[in-house]
Amino acid sequence: MSGSSLALRNLRAFVILIVLAFHSVLAYLGSLPDTAFPFDIAPFRWNAFPIVDSQRWFGFDIFCAFQDVYLMSFMFFMSGLFVWPSLKRKGSPVFLYDRFLRIGLPFVLVVYLLMPIALYPTYLQTAVDPSVGAYWQHWRALPFWPSGPPWFLWQLLVLNIAAAAVFRFAPAWGDHLGRLSAVAANDPLRYFAGLVAVSAVAYVPLALVFTPWTWKTLGPFALQLCRPLHYAVYFFAGAGIGIYGLERGLLSVDGVLARHWRAWLGAFLAAFVVWSAPIALMMPDRDNGPIGLQTVSDFGFVLACACGCFFVAGVSLRFARRRWAWLDNLSDNAYGMFLIHYVFVVWLQYALLDVELFAVAKAAIVFGGTLIASWGAMIAMRRGGRRFGATGPAGALQGRTRRVETMAAASGEAGTAPTRIID
Repeated sequence: MSGSSLALRNLRAFVILIVLAFHSVLAYLGSLPDTAFPFDIAPFRWNAFPIVDSQRWFGFDIFCAFQDVYLMSFMFFMSGLFVWPSLKRKGSPVFLYDRFLRIGLPFVLVVYLLMPIALYPTYLQTAVDPSVGAYWQHWRALPFWPSGPPWFLWQLLVLNIAAAAVFRFAPAWGDHLGRLSAVAANDPLRYFAGLVAVSAVAYVPLALVFTPWTWKTLGPFALQLCRPLHYAVYFFAGAGIGIYGLERGLLSVDGVLARHWRAWLGAFLAAFVVWSAPIALMMPDRDNGPIGLQTVSDFGFVLACACGCFFVAGVSLRFARRRWAWLDNLSDNAYGMFLIHYVFVVWLQYALLDVELFAVAKAAIVFGGTLIASWGAMIAMRRGGRRFGATGPAGALQGRTRRVETMAAASGEAGTAPTRIID
């Protein structure tokens, strides 16, 4: 396995740890109100904060703010890295069939089967009648179907469909995208500036029109109105890097990201201030603040997002090039853990509501319990699937990762082909 592929494989394991930590601390943010959000009253803020605990620590607000700036964009970027080589190997029809099994089917099963179970404690916090029957009546009366963290999957599926359409009807655009991504190898600062400029065009106008916080939900499909084009930019940026080749491009193990990760950390912290300081000045009514400050903050988000993605990738390329058995196992189970972890997060937070512990201790228990439970559940499901020969949809729900395959097409250089780690 090449150095870049191994680093990215390990990075997938670290990303799931960050996702679990992010959701584990949401109940303990210092900025939350004193009481839980009513289940039946718009704007249904329990969608973002399903449990509200009386124990708080403002440090969790800072941690979540850092993750909110870059993490989802980085996940879209990572998801795009192997899209084009996969299309070349499979062709559009087989690729789309695999995508629907791998992304679409788990989205439907998790949202419609697991989310009602996961969010029952959210209802119990403010319920007059705590019975399951009453909960189901209140759930069915909602003007949408809560999707939880898997909202990410339907947008990812749409972007995969778009990539397949480009491959089928305008394949030259993919080659052009690869040539544009070659700039990252020879002049990474120019590539960074281009990424910031394009994502600013995609994000800032929508953020000014809709605000950075507004969500729209239609059935189970949740959309943060300011970010869909921004996520598309990062997805296709990842696709371009994959087309050009991991080992010789932006994600090479001896490239500028790995060598200068400290500089990217400094840039990330500075850009974070550019984003957050105007928000602090406009509080408590950020949405009606001066348009100039809103624009600065929105551009600061774009800048911080790019810096954060480059920093995280650089740290991984610099320090995560060794192979550890536990990381291999965690990486193999990461997708399945993403699908099921929210059930454990919400129920553990609810179970700790009346326990006299500090917020940090509660968050640590929720994180540790969620990690053990979701990881253990996926290991058990994978073993059970192998024992009983589960394939197809059952394998998709179990978060089965595809076997590691060497793909010279992704690199374009014999002997340096990266390994397929994201499918």
